[in-house]
Amino acid sequence: MTAIRPRCSALYMPGSNARALEKAKTLAADVVIFDLEDAVAPDVKAEAREQVCAAVQAGGYGRRELVIRINALETPWGEADLVAAVAAAPDAILVPKVSSAETLAAVGLRLRRLGAAERTRVWAMIETPLAILNAEAIASAGRDVDTRLDCLVMGTNDLAKDTRARLLPGRAAMLPWLMTALAAARAHGIDILDGVYNSLSDADGFRAECGQGRDCGFDGKTLIHPDQIAAANELFAPSTEEVESARAIVAAFDQPENAGRGAINLGGRMIERLHAEMARRVLALAEAVSHRSGHHV
Repeated sequence: MTAIRPRCSALYMPGSNARALEKAKTLAADVVIFDLEDAVAPDVKAEAREQVCAAVQAGGYGRRELVIRINALETPWGEADLVAAVAAAPDAILVPKVSSAETLAAVGLRLRRLGAAERTRVWAMIETPLAILNAEAIASAGRDVDTRLDCLVMGTNDLAKDTRARLLPGRAAMLPWLMTALAAARAHGIDILDGVYNSLSDADGFRAECGQGRDCGFDGKTLIHPDQIAAANELFAPSTEEVESARAIVAAFDQPENAGRGAINLGGRMIERLHAEMARRVLALAEAVSHRSGHHV
């Protein structure tokens, strides 16, 4: 099994806020997304770009995965953002407004010409109606090594704006689009993160939406405030009960008498080999998550 990198919590940090960039070094987020796009006013975008890239190059963020969200390439800032981000060599560059696979091909071409470090991957925002309609084609771009596509990120606020769908509790209008993008990601073996929750005062609502995203199959949630990190880390990580169940399933299939069996009876439940594969992934994720706090499972 490929090594799992936990992405339970992915916190957007405004690139123009120097204090926020420094504070990110102390937060328990799995991913820090340094934002040069939505969170930064036009008149300070150049300053934010310089500040973010200096912070990434300086390091000090430990195990956290560092991602730079650039402005779209067709904007006045996009090209300069990409050049600077490549030089900073983050773990990934998050490209906004990806509505077709061609956008990712164009980014991949630029990365190659700029001599981007191989470790720097590409993440894609899925935040337009056309992106939903083209979700499979966008995700399939990950099969092309030149695109470096590693993760999709749902931009639910932009989706709501463009479709006029209302973001209500339960997200009934949004669910078909979320699941379309998720199916595309899974079909092509890449991760996918749920969109943000806008209310900072509704902790119960946030937990409910994290639970919904987890149950839908998302790898984690994008966040807009540090106060949301703990709940996302808790709810997207395997629970104690899930880990114990996974251990029991793996142990049962590891018994010599079950070596050639496709299905076994475990505690009154019929367990198939696919459940063993799922269990091994649960244990691998739990182990990866444990490194965040320094306690191994």
